[in-house]
Amino acid sequence: MLNVVSSVERVGRSDYAISGTLTNNEDMDESTMIEALCYRSSSGAEDDYKILPFSIPNQPFKDFVKSYYKDIIYKSFQHCSNAPPPEEAYPWPKGDINFDMCSTNGEGLPENLPEGYYKVIFKITASTQIVYTAIIKLTTKLM
Repeated sequence: MLNVVSSVERVGRSDYAISGTLTNNEDMDESTMIEALCYRSSSGAEDDYKILPFSIPNQPFKDFVKSYYKDIIYKSFQHCSNAPPPEEAYPWPKGDINFDMCSTNGEGLPENLPEGYYKVIFKITASTQIVYTAIIKLTTKLM
């Protein structure tokens, strides 16, 4: 079983960070598949979301670790979590991964994204299917 407990915390007047714990009790091996579907909406209305081209296709977890995890996820969260480095991320270790006031630096993500609502649906399929949905409102930061 994979369990995610997370919260968004305000940092200063205009920034936010995520804190939480990801607890893994599953064997995430060659039979584990992962995908992430990315959508954007200008209004946030459920029927307004459109799929984006930078979704992560359904693939074995091992392939995900070698690419998306190494190039995007780990680089974005290594400074604020105890996430395993890519060379130790497969098979994924059992136990807790803690995130403390994480805000991404955007490395590995598209350079420019229009304002709006972004929804990412992570699906992990092993002995059971686990789905985690994140919705993020992106606005222009005024200096």
